[in-house]
Amino acid sequence: MKENQLDKLIVVGDRVLIKPKSEDSKTRSGLFLPPGYKEKEEIQSGYVVKAGPGYPIPLPTDEFDEPWKKKEDQVNYIPLQARRGDLAIFLKKGAVEIRYHDEKYYIVPQHSILLLERDEDLL
Repeated sequence: MKENQLDKLIVVGDRVLIKPKSEDSKTRSGLFLPPGYKEKEEIQSGYVVKAGPGYPIPLPTDEFDEPWKKKEDQVNYIPLQARRGDLAIFLKKGAVEIRYHDEKYYIVPQHSILLLERDEDLL
């Protein structure tokens, strides 16, 4: 998929867009697995494609108590731990499966991610 097509997507809040890893259709010993076998597992893994801005936090109320101060619709966020390119292991029951340009993705809230593997050499 072209990278600019994914740039049109905006991930909201504390959610992460994950592309699932392609799983082998056979075991290490050479047995072929039936279609849909891996989809029944509770834990899934994939690569982080995009991450949302994080958890929104409210602005302090006393910041705009003076009439000459500018009121802007600024929202502050607590950033997420997941970054683009991380390998994420997540609970599938907390994820929402979507199809975008005939490719499968998961939208996963950060609290459903169990583990992140980050290769600092790739960044």
